[in-house]
Amino acid sequence: MFLFKIKTYAFIGPSGTGKSYRAQYVAGQRDIKYVIDDGLLIKENQVIAGISAKKAPTKIETVKNALFLTEDKKVEIQKAIKKYRPDSILILGTSDGMVDKIAENLGLPPICERIYINEVATQEEMDTARRIRVTQGKHVIPVPTFEIKKDFSGYLLDPLQIFKSKGKNAEPYIAEKSIIRPTFSYLGNFTISDSVFKDIIVTVAKKVEGVCKVLKIRVDKTKNDTAGVKLYIEVSVEYGANLMETLRILKKETRREIENLTAMYISEVDIVAKEIHFPEVD
Repeated sequence: MFLFKIKTYAFIGPSGTGKSYRAQYVAGQRDIKYVIDDGLLIKENQVIAGISAKKAPTKIETVKNALFLTEDKKVEIQKAIKKYRPDSILILGTSDGMVDKIAENLGLPPICERIYINEVATQEEMDTARRIRVTQGKHVIPVPTFEIKKDFSGYLLDPLQIFKSKGKNAEPYIAEKSIIRPTFSYLGNFTISDSVFKDIIVTVAKKVEGVCKVLKIRVDKTKNDTAGVKLYIEVSVEYGANLMETLRILKKETRREIENLTAMYISEVDIVAKEIHFPEVD
């Protein structure tokens, strides 16, 4: 599949036993900078491709997304791998069969080393993690809170701050992960801050050629957010710009940026060109 060599590693353990929590540790021990976890491709501390399987509306969809069974999700990850050309990748999964399937679906080489959760966690730690998963519905993604805290509203529960060391005689530093609750959780609702989406949309609009400014943003959401979030945006477009193409690009980039940064479920994006901006004439 890939013209360059990649070493594929696997971190395996039953669901809810703390794999995502310990993913950075396992990757760091082997100098692996790329992790595949629940539909996401993560480079060190940043999500660079994919859509979190944890935001799928059902558990069945979660499994399908995590295995990259749909062509669009598979191709997105493959393109990112080609772009970044990693030396190695760590795949997280609940079984040998699952990680093998992920590697196969993405066209990655056979797994060269398998690390199991009981090799890096005690039985007591795994039991505690499992109890929290079952009773509180909490999931961990191996991405620091500063990456997603302002954007993961509606799913973010708690940041995790963990002291780590870069090596012998090196100063310790704080690594962060984030705890989220998936959309199919039955354990309660969340409040989504509209300003979060507005900040992201305005930032995206500034980068799209032909968009003068954002005039209005409305965020519509259901009571429990399981049906996703709908965005309505009004913009001013520069005179002479290709109207349909400009709106198409803005819509695509808005959805892409919000989902890449937050893994939030955006069900609909409606964009209206409310006015045309004419350049000033001397």
